[in-house]
Amino acid sequence: MTSSPRVVELDTKTHAAPSRQLGRLDAVGYLICLGGIVRRELLRFFNQKERFFSALVRPLVWLFIFAAGFRNTLGVSIEPPYQTYVLYEVYVVPGLAVMIQLFNGMQSSLSMVYDREVGSMKVLLTSPYPRWMLLLAKLIAGVSVSIVQAYAFLAVAYFWETDIPTLGYLTALPAFLASGLMLGAIGLFLSSLVRQLENFASVMNFVIFPMFFASSALYPLWRIRESSETLYWICKLNPFTHAVQLVRFALYEQLEPVSCAVVVGTTLAFFAMAVIAYDPGRGLMARRGGPAGEAS
Repeated sequence: MTSSPRVVELDTKTHAAPSRQLGRLDAVGYLICLGGIVRRELLRFFNQKERFFSALVRPLVWLFIFAAGFRNTLGVSIEPPYQTYVLYEVYVVPGLAVMIQLFNGMQSSLSMVYDREVGSMKVLLTSPYPRWMLLLAKLIAGVSVSIVQAYAFLAVAYFWETDIPTLGYLTALPAFLASGLMLGAIGLFLSSLVRQLENFASVMNFVIFPMFFASSALYPLWRIRESSETLYWICKLNPFTHAVQLVRFALYEQLEPVSCAVVVGTTLAFFAMAVIAYDPGRGLMARRGGPAGEAS
């Protein structure tokens, strides 16, 4: 009779200890999940060397060929963050670097559609980890790849006399992180709208090219305003414009507060919509009966 309380007490302690240990394992598990997804994305990127070089071809062609041809025609007058008249190739470098992040964000979304159907994300979406954690890990993984590509482009552009301050390469890192998160969040939300890979390319054509060309990536907004007031405001409201401006100012060791606020706000809005869309209980996946809905 006297041994029973001790047995109960022992059982209570043995049951309490695992619960505290599980709490610690949960925290460690989050980090393992994040690290695993980021590591997988980086390994896949470095193992696909053609993907690395193809990401650099587009901006380098624009810098070396188009910019050289438009040098005298599209020079940029003195405007922030520039302190003097700059050549066209100097102006387009920040926009081309963010263009790499734009295409990478859309390519990551393409892989998300594939992984959601038959790849790793189909398994991860059935894991006990919350959806926002899995999507955030996928988003961070894509941004890590895009930053590597952007700095590789800047390293090549350095020999093209782009006149970027040495410290600017460091101050631009948070800007590249913010712009990459924003573009990745937009792509993540778009991936939730597409059920099949065949439809993804057509959807991207209506997103990538309008976002890129209707922005300040290739020409200053004051030049656009001279030709069309309507087009100027379209470019002004384009979140990609603010991503470019944020990076452009950061490369010259300055902060553009309005662009920073737009980029952060757009990131939060699209990531929240992506989380809701991937929710099997109330998102688009549930209504369409996709993998997320089937997992539930």
